[in-house]
Formats: sequence, structure tokens, C-alpha cells
Amino acid sequence: DRGWSESGPPNIWVETSVQDIVDTTRAVVGPDEPFGGRSHQDMEADHWAQLAGVLGGHGIAADARDLKRLPHDVVLSERLLARVGHDPNDAVQT
Repeated sequence: DRGWSESGPPNIWVETSVQDIVDTTRAVVGPDEPFGGRSHQDMEADHWAQLAGVLGGHGIAADARDLKRLPHDVVLSERLLARVGHDPNDAVQT
């Protein structure tokens, strides 16, 4: 559990951009920050190995290096895009 929060203005939607949401999403679901003498590379390797292990537990053979190379797109719902004032018909770069 990554329990996180961000405080902001009373109407956070006025100052929140699609890019803010995409960037925060990538930070939250990506590898954790290093701790206890571990490097960023160690954390990244562990992250992808853990995901491969979860897939393996469901009977899906996956290699951590292959998972790392897959596209990692953030797809926002039309409802969320409308909430932040983005036209859902426009292309969103994620």
C-alpha cells in the first residue's frame, strides 16, 4: 500500500492539469524510492520482478525485463478529463 495524498487549494480541479494527474500516476505506480543503501536500479529491478511474480501467481509466465519494455500508458476516463476541463475529444499525451 503506497498511501499518499496531496493537499491543495479548496477547488483543486481548477489548478489540476491532465499532465499533473499523469505524472502523479506514474510516480505512484512505479518503483519506490531507494532506501537502506539500495540504488534506483535495485528498486527498479525489484519492481518489475515483483510484477512478474504476481503474474506468475496467476499462471502467466512473464519476464521482468520484457514487462519493463511494454508501453506504460496512463488512460484517463472521459469523466475525469471533463472534471479538469479537458475536452475528451482532444488527443491526450500520456
